[in-house]
Amino acid sequence: MKKSLLALSMAGAMMLSVTPVVDAVGNGPNYGGNETVNTSILHTYDELSDFLQKEHAKQQDMELEVIGQTVKGRDLYLVKYMKNRDNPTILFLTQQHGNEQLTTEGALEFVKHLGTGKMKGVTDDVNILIVPMLNADGAMGDVDFSLDDYVASGDRNLTRYNALGIDLNRDHITKIQPETKALHDNVMRKYDIDYMIDLHHQGTQSAIDNEYVSGSILYPTTPNVDEDVVLKSKQLGAVVYDAIEAKGWGHLGKYNGGSAETISRNGIAVEYGISTLLFEMRGMSDHFYESYVLGQKSNGYLIKQTITTLDATVRAIADRSIETKDVSFWDTLPFQTNRTTE
Repeated sequence: MKKSLLALSMAGAMMLSVTPVVDAVGNGPNYGGNETVNTSILHTYDELSDFLQKEHAKQQDMELEVIGQTVKGRDLYLVKYMKNRDNPTILFLTQQHGNEQLTTEGALEFVKHLGTGKMKGVTDDVNILIVPMLNADGAMGDVDFSLDDYVASGDRNLTRYNALGIDLNRDHITKIQPETKALHDNVMRKYDIDYMIDLHHQGTQSAIDNEYVSGSILYPTTPNVDEDVVLKSKQLGAVVYDAIEAKGWGHLGKYNGGSAETISRNGIAVEYGISTLLFEMRGMSDHFYESYVLGQKSNGYLIKQTITTLDATVRAIADRSIETKDVSFWDTLPFQTNRTTE
């Protein structure tokens, strides 16, 4: 992990342990148009590849697989911890949108975490699959369209779309793009997956009770999904909600998501019977809309939020406590709205 980003993450984590939600989340900071949003603190694709190779060499239980290539020919990686094929399996998917990178930073830190004694014995009872940076071309700004209006500076711009200007999270029926085709051919159809968390970022203005959320969650909402899949998706959400809200710095809402099956949350739940959860973290690493970009001082708590999410869900699946999670909180969890100013 890059020293500058890790230091920021750990500093944020220390502050968040004692800071109430109104300060940690509600006060931003937002990008105001004058700050420098420096992408050099984020892993480049090559740095991500080097990190995964080094962790693979160090961790006995970790496997690293190439599942395909991007439009521009970058290898797409799958990180695997799979001791027993009969164990329940969870997939963590990050950066379908290339400008939503802090979840990838958290996932990489979690990979390192899995190689320590803190997770001893957990992977005996759960299989873990991680696809980091699915949209590697967009994450590197290596695209066939202009990024002149994007906010970030530093080494590169990051864009939502792949190199051809396609939103990968609208390609889960036709699977035309090489990135989504690789995901379905070599992950979804190859492994017996029970749960999936699709990690994204949203804009900065979403709020509940006029306080900014740290993120929002949603289960599959297409009418074509099996009821048992929805129940287990809601239980997955309950694990995440309880873990984040207990920290004191998290503040989650319900995402206003549609029912289209072109979206992974819906399409994958229907096609494969996998219980899915969308988690939209607050703010983006880059965008042409300034109001979508979050100031860099928020990076720490968002990375910590990702690590907390992955850790909590892995442990709940491993000890099977997820199977008895109460999902009634979904009935009262408010849909987020945009924060208003007085």
